Amino acid sequence: MRRTATVLTVMLCAVPLLAGCGDDDTGSSTTSESETKTVEITFADGSVTPNGERVEVEAGQPVELVVKSDEPGELHVHTTKEEELPYGAGTTRLTLNLEQPGVVDVESHDPKAVIVQLEVS
Repeated sequence: MRRTATVLTVMLCAVPLLAGCGDDDTGSSTTSESETKTVEITFADGSVTPNGERVEVEAGQPVELVVKSDEPGELHVHTTKEEELPYGAGTTRLTLNLEQPGVVDVESHDPKAVIVQLEVS
C-alpha cells in the first residue's frame, strides 16, 4: 500500500511537469519561417515609399512585396543572383524567398532609390 501511494505521488507530480514540457515544445515548433512578412511599396507621382527602411526577416521566411503603382516599372533585388522584378500599374504582389543571411537591398532605378533593406538572419 505504501508503495502504491509513493508511485501515485510521483505520477501526480510528474504530470504537470510533462504538461509544461509539452506546452514549450508546441510554442517552439511554431517558427516565423512559415509566416509571410509583407512589405508595402507605393509609387506615386515620381516618388516611392518606403524610402530606405530596414525590415528584419528570418532566413527562409517568405517575403511578399505588395507594389501599388501609378505606372509599370521594375524592382531590383540585390541578392547573390540579382533579380529584376517587373510590376504593373495598379497592385502587384511579388514573393521573395531569401535563404542567405545578410542585407538585401530592394531598389528602383526610376526613381533612383533604395526602397527597403531586408535584413535576413
